[in-house]
Amino acid sequence: MSLTTERSSTTAGGPAPEVAALPRARFAELLGLAALHPASLAEIDAAAALQHRVDRKYLVPAPSAARLMSELAATHHVLDIGGRRSTAYRSTYFDTPDLAAWRAHMQGRRRRWKVRTRLYSEDGLCRMEVKTKDGRGATVKHAHTIGAHAYGRLDNGTEAAAFVDGVLRDNGISVTASDLAPAGEIRYLRAALADLSGGTRITLDGLLTCHREGRTAELDPGYVLVETKGTARPALADRLLLGLGSRPVSISKYIVGVSLLVEGLPDNNVRRIARTRFRTGPRTTPVPAARIGRNTPA
Repeated sequence: MSLTTERSSTTAGGPAPEVAALPRARFAELLGLAALHPASLAEIDAAAALQHRVDRKYLVPAPSAARLMSELAATHHVLDIGGRRSTAYRSTYFDTPDLAAWRAHMQGRRRRWKVRTRLYSEDGLCRMEVKTKDGRGATVKHAHTIGAHAYGRLDNGTEAAAFVDGVLRDNGISVTASDLAPAGEIRYLRAALADLSGGTRITLDGLLTCHREGRTAELDPGYVLVETKGTARPALADRLLLGLGSRPVSISKYIVGVSLLVEGLPDNNVRRIARTRFRTGPRTTPVPAARIGRNTPA
């Protein structure tokens, strides 16, 4: 079974969420989410407060993802918001004109970072987020709530810009919000699970697309990106995925998008992996590798 999407246009009131051509219920059916016990957002957050975490990612065929859900049904709960078991996400990432965040990741630097605004489409919630790596290589996520109208923007002189500046400065990263501009958008549908007693969390992302200046890269609709979020010790989900023949892959949605959609970048392992599971659409506008718009004052 595969999933397809129908793009929706941006409205005057802000970005409109993508609409699944196959109903949201088919995504839940594809993964067998109905077999899982529900949990509220407060329960998921309380069980898995993973601001400081180790993430492992897997590109998994949809049937294997459904098998994983079946195996986890006895121990994991799925986030359920008024009967809705998935949420549409939109994330706009910010980078420097020379793609410093992308290059730091590709070069494996210790001080890696990402800056993004994330919109939870159905709920109208939006956050400014900065992700960094600590000295042990674990991901640390810093978040600040902003208005949904500010999605996709990082305007100079705003509270959001001050938040970004503070996090980057405190982590020894010599980049400021004024150096950054939108560099790509990622859209997907996500289901979130947690082991309420064990404190580990799992997300499953489908209908995944990357967008940059008139070009699109899309994850093979027969695959799901599974991410486990926990401690350095592999969790039950990691062990089950290993048994299903899946191995962790070093992959980032933003890094994939830039690698596939910006011409002139050096070939790399991410692009080679991504090309086996992602497909790119035709260009509708020219995409010079280094031309990214600058922020404007609020």
